[in-house]
Order: sequence, then C-alpha cells, then structure tokens
Amino acid sequence: MATNAFEDIVEDFEFLEDWEDRYRHVIELGKAMDPLDDALKVPATKVDGCASQVWLHPMIEGERFRFDGDSDAMIVRGLIAVLRALYNGIPVAEVPAVDARGELARLGLNDHLSAQRSNGLRAMIERIRAVASEHA
Repeated sequence: MATNAFEDIVEDFEFLEDWEDRYRHVIELGKAMDPLDDALKVPATKVDGCASQVWLHPMIEGERFRFDGDSDAMIVRGLIAVLRALYNGIPVAEVPAVDARGELARLGLNDHLSAQRSNGLRAMIERIRAVASEHA
C-alpha cells in the first residue's frame, strides 16, 4: 500500500546498515523539504503532543491527499518528510487505512526514536488521519 516515494526510502534504508547513518538520512530528507510558509504556521496547523514545534498543512487536491509540514527540530522535519512520502498523493479515502506504524517499522523507526519523538510521530499520524476522515 506504500507509495513509490516511501518505497524509495525503504530501499535507501536497506543500504544504510548503521542506525546513525539512517538517522542522518532522515535529517537530510527533512533538509530537502521546502519550508512551510510562515503564514501557515498558525494554531490551526500546529500539532499538539509533539516535544518540538510541528505544523502540518493538509490539502485535498481532487480525490488525492497531500500535506506540507515543518518543525523547528531537524529530525522531526525528517519524520515529516517520511510521512509525506507515505501519504502524499494517495486517495483521501485510503489515508485512514494506511498502516503507518507497520510501514514505519520497516524503517526501524519505532525502535530508535525516543518516547517523546514516538508520541509526536503518533500525534502527526492522528492529525493526518483526522483531516482525511473529515474529507473522505
């Protein structure tokens, strides 16, 4: 069910044996994202439950789900980039059915994030699902 963009990340992770290299790769994915416009960093787009500042700006384009996001923490920007690869471009009706935890486990993220980061990641996924459910 994963997108091609997410499968590309999975392939990259298979070549990176050391977790520190994978961590750096996640950060690089975040650095490669365009920053979210400051005008979109408002309370309505802020995600509660994250240790750092996180904003997600979802968009429904036709029947497709898409979102942009940003954070003041580089690793979290990277996690947003990974979630964008997982969700962007799929039909909005399919968003709630994505097994994000299972897909992210393929990257080993569940085993290597702090409890705070894991909670923040869960909060981002819940926000994505909630927005998609409103528009499905």
